[in-house]
Amino acid sequence: MNKKKFIAAQLSDSAAIKQKTIETCTDPILRAESLIVASLRNRGKLLFCGNGGSAADAQHLAAELVIRLSHDITRPGLPAISLSTDTSILTAGGNDIGFENVFARQVEALGHPEDVLIAITTSGNSPNIIKAMEMARSKQIKSVVFTGGSGGKCAGLADIPIIVPSDNTQRIQEAHITLGHILLELVERDLFG
Repeated sequence: MNKKKFIAAQLSDSAAIKQKTIETCTDPILRAESLIVASLRNRGKLLFCGNGGSAADAQHLAAELVIRLSHDITRPGLPAISLSTDTSILTAGGNDIGFENVFARQVEALGHPEDVLIAITTSGNSPNIIKAMEMARSKQIKSVVFTGGSGGKCAGLADIPIIVPSDNTQRIQEAHITLGHILLELVERDLFG
């Protein structure tokens, strides 16, 4: 294998997916930004969830809101919680009520109608994400899902699906964090810019 060609091909593929994402995700990002700004202005909070690499993205994006993303903006911390960070809740939930319920239970306990659930799932079919979105709907909490491919079941449950046009998990994850940064920077600039 020619490693230089491999690297170039991977970067070119990633760039091509991001170019396609401009066409398919711009309008959903703008709708999500409006939803989030309205929630924050109404004293709501953001609840993030995801599994594996998407859990890392959930934590990353929640941190950007609580601390800051844009270094040229001075602002207070914004209320955001990643539901994948509390090992006691995750392990107790996995043991006592099943791993498929760990996020739904937290949405039930922590969520209010003025909040927004932001779910991250490359397939759109993770059972614990589906149940979290169903719980959000039952509590009249709006939801945004970052997903890929066909969007999976989650695309139909979300108020705003943001679907990366790829079936490649790595490319979807790369686009998710880019889109997440763009979304949150828009939120910051709208509220404090």
